Amino acid sequence: MAEAEWRKSSYSGGQESDCLEVAPGRVRDSKNPGPVLDFSRTAFAGFVAAVKDSRFTR
Repeated sequence: MAEAEWRKSSYSGGQESDCLEVAPGRVRDSKNPGPVLDFSRTAFAGFVAAVKDSRFTR
């Protein structure tokens, strides 16, 4: 599997250890980047659409 290009929110304040990182179909904790959650392309696209549609609350 190719190396993922991980991204994090610009709202994370620049702290390297205070956020989630995402790559296509993958999510990990920046504090402990070893374990990775993998999702199907369809499931991940649904998650991204829900975030963009503000369907989650804090």
